[in-house]
Amino acid sequence: MSTDTQDAESLSNEEQDELLQEVERSRSHQGLSAAFVALIGITFSAFQMWIAARSYQFSATLPGIGTVEIASLQPLQVYTIHVTFALVLAFLLFPASTGDGFVARRLGAIVPAVSDRFGPDSPVTRAVERLRDGVRWAAIDPSLRRITPLDACLAVISLVPAYYVVTSYDEIQRLATFGIQSGVPLGEAVQPLGPLAAVLTMILPLQGQSGAFLLGALGILLVLEATRRTLGVVLMSLIASFIVYARWGYFIPSDSAIGALAIQPDTWASIVYDLWYTTEAGIMSTPVSVSVRFIYIFILFGAFLEMSGAGKWFIDLAYSMTGTRKGGPAKASVVSSGFMGMLSGSSIANTVTTGAFTIPLMKRSGYSPEFSGAVEASASSGGQVLPPVMGAAAFLIVEFTGTAYSDVIMAATLPAIAFFFGMWVMVHFEAVRGGIGGLARGELPDGLAKFRAGWFYLIPLVLLIYFLVIARLSINRAGWYTIIAITALIAVVAAYDERSRVPLLGSIAAITLAHTAAFATYGVGLVSAVQVLLGLGSAADPYALGAAAGAATADLGSIAIAVSTVFLFARPQANAPLLELDDSIDESARRSAASLGRPSLADNAGYRFGTFVLKSMDSGARTATTVVIAVAAAGVVPGVISVSGLGPNLAALIDAVSGGSILILLALTGVAAIIFGMGMPTTAMYIILVAMLGSPMEDLGVWVVAAHLFVLYFGLMADVTPPVAVAAFAGAGVAKADELKTATAAFLLSLNKILVPFAFVFSPGILLARNVNGQWGLIGWSDVTELRFFLPEVVVPILGMFLGVYALGVTIIGYQYSSVGAGTRTLYAIASILLMVPEVPLLVLEGALALAGVSVGLTGLSATLLLRVLGLAILVSLSHRNYTRLSGTDLESATPNPSEA
Repeated sequence: MSTDTQDAESLSNEEQDELLQEVERSRSHQGLSAAFVALIGITFSAFQMWIAARSYQFSATLPGIGTVEIASLQPLQVYTIHVTFALVLAFLLFPASTGDGFVARRLGAIVPAVSDRFGPDSPVTRAVERLRDGVRWAAIDPSLRRITPLDACLAVISLVPAYYVVTSYDEIQRLATFGIQSGVPLGEAVQPLGPLAAVLTMILPLQGQSGAFLLGALGILLVLEATRRTLGVVLMSLIASFIVYARWGYFIPSDSAIGALAIQPDTWASIVYDLWYTTEAGIMSTPVSVSVRFIYIFILFGAFLEMSGAGKWFIDLAYSMTGTRKGGPAKASVVSSGFMGMLSGSSIANTVTTGAFTIPLMKRSGYSPEFSGAVEASASSGGQVLPPVMGAAAFLIVEFTGTAYSDVIMAATLPAIAFFFGMWVMVHFEAVRGGIGGLARGELPDGLAKFRAGWFYLIPLVLLIYFLVIARLSINRAGWYTIIAITALIAVVAAYDERSRVPLLGSIAAITLAHTAAFATYGVGLVSAVQVLLGLGSAADPYALGAAAGAATADLGSIAIAVSTVFLFARPQANAPLLELDDSIDESARRSAASLGRPSLADNAGYRFGTFVLKSMDSGARTATTVVIAVAAAGVVPGVISVSGLGPNLAALIDAVSGGSILILLALTGVAAIIFGMGMPTTAMYIILVAMLGSPMEDLGVWVVAAHLFVLYFGLMADVTPPVAVAAFAGAGVAKADELKTATAAFLLSLNKILVPFAFVFSPGILLARNVNGQWGLIGWSDVTELRFFLPEVVVPILGMFLGVYALGVTIIGYQYSSVGAGTRTLYAIASILLMVPEVPLLVLEGALALAGVSVGLTGLSATLLLRVLGLAILVSLSHRNYTRLSGTDLESATPNPSEA
């Protein structure tokens, strides 16, 4: 990027990779293993791109032959292949152990103990040492550089359950009627394993077990092991405990304190069938379905957009717009990190990659290392609530709630803006408090020149919104078209220069016109029309001119890619002045060109374009691996709740614990979301919490979308909440700062994620929602014109939310126009609560009166409006008094900033 970040504090690409490895504990392959893993990742992405474009029908059109069908897969088969790709990559990317875990340390103590007991030269000691060395060679990878034999073995074994599902679908259908034990033996179920199956049957007690049961159990165990590697022991243990509960939960006495958790007896055969072979419950259920249809393609979209250089361009643009202001680098970080976090869906990865640019500039401008890392971590995690992409969350909410995508992003917009407004306010107050200015204009890129150089990066985002909101295409198809648009843009940019621009753009336009004419004349595209003219195909009904133009426009991206590729091959040494891909693309191009013995290829625009496509597909697959494993594992929880009949009992238990109080239920949900979310992907936390707590929240009158957003906001708090705070620790690593201080500062900067969700649950007008005759929906123009509703229910809560966020910023930083003392900060906090969530103190008062035997409802509109007015009066009074203290002697802060808390 053009901003100067190359100081002693900045991180190189290698250091970024090492930090990500340390946080995510993933491997960095070299040589042939890197190429092999990349090939699998690219194949995974190609499989998903085909599904996005053609659904589950795999066929090819051959000239003179026609369409040849390769395969037509059922949803269960597609889901299983999807999960299997993730399993294989998980075993190749994440080690079984690095040798520094609890179990490894205990096992490592065996050799010294044996040596002390029998002596270092004893045959027993030497045998134990050889055994230790063998185990280390087979399973342990402390350097995070090699694929161990155990990893390779598990990756191959992962293919076996998928092979059975793909090749024996007819038998799987019969299992629903005759039971899983009616399946054929293992050797017949997977014929290539016939001899091995016979040996296993002799060694292990597998007699009488069907292959379907054994392979289903194997698949579940592989998912658990992949979960342990990618997401940690905590989530794996939680999922395993639900499986164990499904088998033995009937032992819970129905008359005990937790008797509501008692379930009916079940068998392992039934549990394995429900968890592995059905799409209604378990691993292959709704979460994986959403991953196949929505999540993966948008992770891939984010990878393509990031690798295209859009991330660098947007960061530069943000700095050019805000860099010279007070605290400009931090404000630019809030904007750019929120944008990139929205696309990546990974708080950790975005904190490291974006933070490598933003954090050094924040430190250089005067922010402390802890505060700089905290700003980046908080903004990066907050990006997952920012429409229109919202990481993977928006698509899960769409699927689980049955709400239209456009409604979800409309509802999520104002709370997200309020969160980032609060971040902006806090970094501004910290800048004023510390006398932190902006960067010199000479250190920043020219905003207008930067916009002109990369304005085309906005086209994919505009198209995405158009496809989803206006054209109302399916989410999958919209993602596919947008990826084509990004690829086409980069292809054109790679082929574009002063010499080629006229013939390049002219050729694209001419072929598009010819394509339109082919549809209007023969009812088929240009290639098929040529086949018709040659007698190799048949015409169809001609399109109307408008329809023909629309059909040709839909193929414009493919035409641009094809024409640009021809130009790239025709002019391999041409310069591409507009091509500014992500640094990792250039690095990969150099490495791969060097490995081919032709280092000059790295400067070839066509080679760089090919590297961009393949690197984006590989990067998307690596990012998606953790998400796919997370949703596959998390699907067990709603699966067990569904098939065991636990749902109603669990809802009754939660209602009993909360006493029917919406405030207590929300507090319990928030605490549970933070605890479950610690060290766990947001998607997994969201699926588990919504399965357990979503229904009770709806029963108390909360709009289903508000309930799901509430869980999402609190789950994201886990990324910056000590003692885990994975995103904050990553930010500390980039900033080279104290981890606990950075995490504490990030937690304080993210407190908006606690008050904002309470605000929109109690005041759904913030989400632009209204309940009419028991039916929830977004407000329309008729609601806007109904001022008796719109002003008190929508306008006032929205203004209260933004003013409350402002007051909370003063509370956290301890500075407004001048320093704010501890007692005054308390008053600002009270004003913030009264403005944002006046229902909370009213509900607390209701509960206190109820304990005293007085039953009264206090949360009516008049009472909440009165408290909001009181909160506004407090804020105005405090702000005026603070402003009048603004003098030369009062500019010094009296309180520490969050990084020193």
